[in-house]
Amino acid sequence: MRRAETFRIAVRKFGPFESAVQKIWAAFEQRHAPGLRLEFVPMDLEPLHQALFESGGLKNGDWDVTQIITDWLAEAYETGALENLKPYLERNPPEDYPDGWAPSLLGLQDFGDAIIGLPYHDGPEMLIWRRDLFEDPVEQRAFRSRYGRELRVPETWEEFVDAARFFHRPERNLYGTVFAAYPDGHNTVYDFALQTWTHGGELADEADRVVLDSPGARRGMEFYRSLLKDASAVHPRCREFDSVKSGLAFAAGEVALMVNWFGFAAMCEFIAESKVKGKVDIAPVPHAPGAPLVSLNCYWLYGIAAGSPHKDVAWEFLRFAVSRESDLVLTREGGIGCRKSTWRDEEINRSVPYYRRLEEVHRYARTLPRRSDWARVAHVIDQVVLETINTDRPVEEILREGQARLD
Repeated sequence: MRRAETFRIAVRKFGPFESAVQKIWAAFEQRHAPGLRLEFVPMDLEPLHQALFESGGLKNGDWDVTQIITDWLAEAYETGALENLKPYLERNPPEDYPDGWAPSLLGLQDFGDAIIGLPYHDGPEMLIWRRDLFEDPVEQRAFRSRYGRELRVPETWEEFVDAARFFHRPERNLYGTVFAAYPDGHNTVYDFALQTWTHGGELADEADRVVLDSPGARRGMEFYRSLLKDASAVHPRCREFDSVKSGLAFAAGEVALMVNWFGFAAMCEFIAESKVKGKVDIAPVPHAPGAPLVSLNCYWLYGIAAGSPHKDVAWEFLRFAVSRESDLVLTREGGIGCRKSTWRDEEINRSVPYYRRLEEVHRYARTLPRRSDWARVAHVIDQVVLETINTDRPVEEILREGQARLD
């Protein structure tokens, strides 16, 4: 089919994203009759970045709309790859804009002279745990006998490790915990940030210089290494899993507790293949003693490709795709809506009793540094984490070399 007759959307490869796009487009097409046929292409993170940036797809007319993660916004802005939405927002804003969203979901795409995206999917990192295991009286007695204290939802990393080892039962296809250690320049980077923050460190200094070689990072990476190599606590396929696959393993009943995006907790209540529906809850990410309570907030947005030949239709689609109605569609498919109205929705909270707590989490959630060279920075951090978990070299040495590569 000719490009002039198609509307092309670049989509993050994830079942709920794909099904939601199809349903939202079908409703949009019925009401607005754009006269175009949808063509959406699901891609994993690396191929998606390649299609949008390295191949110039956002500027050469390959795409009309893209789903884009906050990590890439500065790169998109500085290269002029995404349409400035400010004029569209002034003429014909989406429903409830901007008050319908938390401020933490409106900042990273706002560059002052340009706004280049609308929030689509969110869900900060949380501790996700199995209520049926932690609240079982038999398990509680066994844990008390083994550890000499009560079984509770972990608040510290030490408690997290104890719980993971306690519930690790490979013979029953149940593993204590899982990490997304697949080397894609994202999942390991997010773990590096969380481990650094929850061990009292910072990812950037006052001059916005990315800092890898710090006491907090050393403590975090030493802990991360010991846990990833602990065959008595972690899923054996961590190095094959990205966040989606680790979330699916949890939904399949293979994992007792994990730190992952909020969306993978909610997904357990909606997807047909979930074996833990009604058995899941969330809590803050564990931390080292004396370290602050923190979560990581990276979110997905819709943006209009600068080279789109269908920009007017693209804007109408964006307005529709982030409406109250569409936000609920995404949520029911297993994604995480970004609107306050979705977080407070009574029906959603009956299905996912912890949904309304998203507003609270956003009060202490943090974001990664907004840099146009973040893809390069993330690659260096990815290599640092991989060397940490795959070798026995001193962590201090690995971090020092990583810092040198950045500097």
